[in-house]
Amino acid sequence: MDKNLIQTAQLNTKTNGKISKILRALETDDIQATFDDALENQLVLNMGPQHPATHGVLRLLVSLDGETVVKVLPDLGYLHRGYEKIAENMTYHEYIPHTDRLDYLQPIANNVCYAMAVEKLLKIEATPRAKCIRTIVCELARIASHFVWLGSMAMDVGALTVFLWGFREREKILDILDILTGVRFTTTYTRIGGLAYDLTDEAIGRIKQFLDEFDFNMKECQDLIERNKIFIDRCEGVGVISREDALSIGLTGPNARASGINRDLRKDEPYLYYNELDFEVPVFTEGDCLARYYVRINEMKESKKMLLQLLQKLPQGPIDAHEPKEVLPKKEKVYTKMEELIHDFMIVNFGNNPEPGAESYFAIESSKGELGFYIISNGSGYPYRLKIRSPSFVNLQALPIMMKGCLISDIVAIIGSVDPVMGEADK
Repeated sequence: MDKNLIQTAQLNTKTNGKISKILRALETDDIQATFDDALENQLVLNMGPQHPATHGVLRLLVSLDGETVVKVLPDLGYLHRGYEKIAENMTYHEYIPHTDRLDYLQPIANNVCYAMAVEKLLKIEATPRAKCIRTIVCELARIASHFVWLGSMAMDVGALTVFLWGFREREKILDILDILTGVRFTTTYTRIGGLAYDLTDEAIGRIKQFLDEFDFNMKECQDLIERNKIFIDRCEGVGVISREDALSIGLTGPNARASGINRDLRKDEPYLYYNELDFEVPVFTEGDCLARYYVRINEMKESKKMLLQLLQKLPQGPIDAHEPKEVLPKKEKVYTKMEELIHDFMIVNFGNNPEPGAESYFAIESSKGELGFYIISNGSGYPYRLKIRSPSFVNLQALPIMMKGCLISDIVAIIGSVDPVMGEADK
């Protein structure tokens, strides 16, 4: 052991008793004792819950040794609204608007997942046209969500221009949703057994226009980022999580596929129209921030391919299942026919009535990973229990693994690469 180091420590033994412990450890080469003592002297930094780089009200307790992160403890719950409990006090139809407020970057996809969980509980099925339109809006929601992620992550590491470009592209999708649903953001578009409105020619035209411009605008964003050495250095080799660790904590979605886990519900457990589409699932093995970036970029390109196929395959026919006692009738029929008026009155006032003891779980591949709704019925018009499998909540478990040994500045890049939405995590 360096004698000068020991002598320096001896000078301080009278003023600080802990230095003597370090001295003894150095003299005996007891590295573990030195490390244990160092833990007692770490700086604990509170990051969030109001920090802009935590992407919502996420609080991180960060233990630092200098600028190196030793340990991270995510602290959730600052946005808890009790959405699972709220579901027990309203009918199945009444709860649809609340699903918009979970992952608020893809509200319409949340609608679809919840509606399909209820349909499974009621043992009904949407029409082919409704399934195709649902698939279209889910992929539009994926692209919109990924554009927000792209812009916000780029801004986190210093590239402000891409933030503006990402929101520009998202605005185009919100304009499409405005034409399709009458609302830009929290659409409440899906209905149990169908949809609120049909897909119009105007909406189809706007989707095609967006897809025609997509490649050029996507390349514009990629060129600006991927040629920037600062962006690459901030992401490559940073926030690494192995395939084994990703599996052990239940990572799904792009974060899992960036660690070599080839799992995508659209391929492995097809739903809606995905079994009729030709698309690839991007998988990388590096498990770092850069791999998570490339997975999402390639997913957006695959979504474009799927949308083009869906517009070609769009079938004709009704958008609501013929289940009068379970599916809300259209208003024009409610106002003109007694039978539909009765069904509307019963569903709105008393709700659907699944079999007592019936339960269902349905999950989709959302932009964050596996989003699922688990519902138990007691035979009344309200769910007895409703639980949400929110991917953002699960994915945040990866932060302590990803951040161990990184620098303070890396924390911002890692959170951006995970892409959490706290409205979904704190449900």
